[in-house]
Amino acid sequence: MRFLLLVIFACILNEAIAQSKGSPGGQPITYSATGYVRDVKTGKPIQGANIVVLNVSKGYVTAKDGFYVVQLPPGKYVLRFSHVGYRTLDDTISLQKTLFREVRMEDDAKDLEEVIVTSEAPDRNVRKVEIGVSQLTIRSIRRIPPLMGEVDIVRSLLLLPGVTTVGEGAPGFNVRGGSADQNLILFDDAPVFNSSHLMGFFSVFNPDVVRDVTLNRGGVAATYGGRASSVLDVKIREPSADKWSVNGGIGLISDRLGIEGPIIKNKLSFLAAARASINDFLFKLAPSNLKGTRANFYDVTSKLKYQINEQHTITATGYVSSDLFKIASDSLSGQEINASSTQFNYQTLTGTLRWNYFINKQLNLNTAAIFSRYQADLSSDDSSNAFQLKSGVWHRQIRSDLTYTPNEIHQWQAGVSAIDYLIQPNTRVPGAYSNVLPIDLARERAYEVSAYVQDEWKLNQDVAMVVGLRYSALLNRGPETVRSYQENQPRQDETVASTKTYDAGKIYHTAGGLEPRIAIRWSVGEGKAIKAGYSRMRQYIQQVTNTTAALPTSRWHLSDSYTKPQIADQWALGYFRNTPNNNIEVSGEVYYKTLTNAIDYRDGAELQLAEAVETQIVQGKGQAYGFEGLLRKNKGLWSGFISYTYARTFLTMNSPYPEERVNNGKAYPANYDKPHTLNVLAVYRPNNWFNLSLNFTYSTGRPTTQPSAIARVGGISVPIYLDRNQQRIPDYHRLDFAMTFEQNPLKKKRNQSSWVFSIYNVYAHKNAYSVFYKLQPASFADAYKLSIFGTAFPSLTYNFKF
Repeated sequence: MRFLLLVIFACILNEAIAQSKGSPGGQPITYSATGYVRDVKTGKPIQGANIVVLNVSKGYVTAKDGFYVVQLPPGKYVLRFSHVGYRTLDDTISLQKTLFREVRMEDDAKDLEEVIVTSEAPDRNVRKVEIGVSQLTIRSIRRIPPLMGEVDIVRSLLLLPGVTTVGEGAPGFNVRGGSADQNLILFDDAPVFNSSHLMGFFSVFNPDVVRDVTLNRGGVAATYGGRASSVLDVKIREPSADKWSVNGGIGLISDRLGIEGPIIKNKLSFLAAARASINDFLFKLAPSNLKGTRANFYDVTSKLKYQINEQHTITATGYVSSDLFKIASDSLSGQEINASSTQFNYQTLTGTLRWNYFINKQLNLNTAAIFSRYQADLSSDDSSNAFQLKSGVWHRQIRSDLTYTPNEIHQWQAGVSAIDYLIQPNTRVPGAYSNVLPIDLARERAYEVSAYVQDEWKLNQDVAMVVGLRYSALLNRGPETVRSYQENQPRQDETVASTKTYDAGKIYHTAGGLEPRIAIRWSVGEGKAIKAGYSRMRQYIQQVTNTTAALPTSRWHLSDSYTKPQIADQWALGYFRNTPNNNIEVSGEVYYKTLTNAIDYRDGAELQLAEAVETQIVQGKGQAYGFEGLLRKNKGLWSGFISYTYARTFLTMNSPYPEERVNNGKAYPANYDKPHTLNVLAVYRPNNWFNLSLNFTYSTGRPTTQPSAIARVGGISVPIYLDRNQQRIPDYHRLDFAMTFEQNPLKKKRNQSSWVFSIYNVYAHKNAYSVFYKLQPASFADAYKLSIFGTAFPSLTYNFKF
């Protein structure tokens, strides 16, 4: 910590010296040419565009939102803008004062050499300071063979090194040894608490509105906080400001329709896109045991942009989605699995109101008010046991970020944030003639406050660093009743000594601390760089579950007097190299992460309706380490990449009390521990209107706990389980295929369309999601594998735009 403070002090001192040199009598006067670089058709910002001042051979790169600042002495200059997939543009300027210019670049339809995973500058993977950061554009995501014709944002992440999932069709994803709830998922800055439709088969993000996707899995910037593993930042593209258009698609699972255009040309523009799945008619054609199954969803995304003037921009983003999933009571009867006619309903609602104030050439202020709500409903209509189980999470936030760019050496960022949490754990409402008793668990309320400062510092041509410091704290507030337990006893309902009640608004518990972040890049030659990073992350809200994959109704829980915040410390080191023409990229990263106050469930835990969560969970420590390798080909008729990940994750839950130990206090693999993962993506694009893509994936089977023996109790066979997660399900492997037919872009037509034909799981491999046994009177029968997609799934999708 002392070292970090000294580094920040050195940055401030260096800035003060630089400013003093720029005073009268020092350096000559400079002016700024600033603005945004956007796509001429879509208006979306272009990140990583190269800007070269031809007269003086100076270079710049646009930021994430396409923003650029070029500082030069007074005079006449030629700025050359270039980017992969766009035509080079020369712009002549006369710089006599601060100049604001918006640059529109045209897509180069003849450019067949496109980057597969990222649209950043070709060598930015070497030049950027961040480590463990990957960006995908929607163009590259569409090249990945889709499941049932659905282009999927989250599923595309599984091709990246260090990203896995516990099983096919499981909601969420796991990053570098973290559980699914340890990922902060942002949709235009609003957090999303459930990123999947239909219980995990598809993601909630409509690909027609997505601009780009950034996954921070290593060196997370000080701007972000609140989760212990990673940050997935999904940005919605900006609506067109000069012309109206309609786009959409018709597929096997869902249909899409979107509209965008200017309400006031180049001033006020609007975008709206809807997606709906109505599949009940498909189940009517299915076998009789599936006829009662229902699986539907819809989502609507909208964005309004108001460009007041060159300095002020206001944007408003809204998103709403709803899911219904019901399995018929006899749909699994032939598989010896007990099931009832249980129905899941869950909804997400988010909104973001953002004001961007371009103060001057050095200062930019971004302020946002954010709202997110997630509600889940589990119900059963069995007459004698009918019930409805309701839960929800409410997130209200305001944040403000200031960017200060005094010169080419430093870029400072600072910000503050305040979040108001409200959690409804579970409320059970009985049916009219049900024998089920009502339960209404107490709400959880808290504030999360944070502040940060960060500097991107270019020490010289070869060395650059990003140094940041973040402080966060959680303040639990009433009304709340807090238990006290007997000394030297485990936390159980039977060991409660007393309770204390706190009034509404009363702060009864606080937790928090500093979160240092640092990343360093050292260029060791042309197209070569070594990077290192360290980050600390604190997490105050978590999803507690005793299932392999969290259900939509799994319980969310805030840190409190007994549940300590999870703290992750991660160290990473990587080597990055590009060939001279940036055609081939090679990179390798190693990481080591420790997790303090890791959470797992006790043996025999009943989490859904527990009055006190601390009686059902245990906390301990975790460690994760691994290697991530990537080989990528960016240009030519064939392009693609190969990624390999070796990763291990272990948890240790030890306690003085046997009731609070897992695996007798010894380390055991986490549910998502998968040592080996291999992904191969190949894209063949011989011309402008056709491409073919193949994707192969392999991974080690996840851990599972299998019974070691059976006991006979009163004539009933009871399985006996020993150590947790000591066996594994069979390894996973799958091949996908897709072909896309588009209109020739060289033939200028107002209406555009494309066809996508794909096959998911080409060779119909029955990958096991889980393994279970059928008990016999004195022994186990053969093991049974439950497969989610046990056959090949062809699909055909039609997309249009006019």
